[in-house]
Amino acid sequence: MIRRLLYISAVASLAVAALALTSFAQTGGGAGVPTPRTPDGKPDLSGMWAAGAGPGRPVEVDEKGNVEEIFPSRRCGPTQVNCDGYTNQSVDGEFTGRVNRNRPLYKPQHWDKVQQLDMNTNTEDPLFICQPLGIPRVGPPARILQTANDVVFLYMGSGASSQPADYRVIPTDGRKHDPVRSQDVYFYGHSIGRWEGDTLVVDSVAFNDLTWLDRGGYFHSDKMRVVERFRRDGNILHYDVTVEDPEVLAEPWVLAPRQLRLNTNPNAFLPEGQPCRDYDRENMVTQIRH
Repeated sequence: MIRRLLYISAVASLAVAALALTSFAQTGGGAGVPTPRTPDGKPDLSGMWAAGAGPGRPVEVDEKGNVEEIFPSRRCGPTQVNCDGYTNQSVDGEFTGRVNRNRPLYKPQHWDKVQQLDMNTNTEDPLFICQPLGIPRVGPPARILQTANDVVFLYMGSGASSQPADYRVIPTDGRKHDPVRSQDVYFYGHSIGRWEGDTLVVDSVAFNDLTWLDRGGYFHSDKMRVVERFRRDGNILHYDVTVEDPEVLAEPWVLAPRQLRLNTNPNAFLPEGQPCRDYDRENMVTQIRH
């Protein structure tokens, strides 16, 4: 069985009603459009960015350019009770949502922990804890604001998790990691940016170990380092991420590249964040993920 959802943002599925409709037809073209630049000659990354190409569920585009994300799932079985079109979509979501083609490679002594976390994802996955998802799991920002000396990343709250509407302010003036702040621990790390030609490189260190890299029990240590690369080509934003964690990973994890499309709809906006919802994980009676 296939369920469809109008896809209008990079991160949120249940926040659909809160945004103005976004379509590929409203992106004003793709890579063939000239790349706007700031007065200092740097590519201007500012804008609202929505899903384009890269790892993700299949999508269909209608004649108006509206994009629908496809959620595959099993049809209801003959013995299932109280089953409707969404029942198995929810049950199967833990597996159909594993859309990143690349997987982190752990050192041998850590695979048992990965499997234990994955097997008990209902109670172990920090997705349902009132805290940020952290990077790289939160994905690219929904909106970027760029000045001569910094960039501001804005993230929407994710309807299927407790991820809050959040932000990051990242200096791009060439400074190094602060020697004091880089010894602390953060959900998004201590981040600094630099330009390598037309690519903005964001280097983040000083993470806590409370988040996962992705669903599937992919934990990390507080020695993790994340490097994000942003490159604009017309109305397309290329987003690449590399994760280094010598404590637990056997090699750096290079995520599958993503491409985001500029949303030129003047009525598009980021919805206000919703209150965090606690999940009673201590009283889960099955290992089925909802």
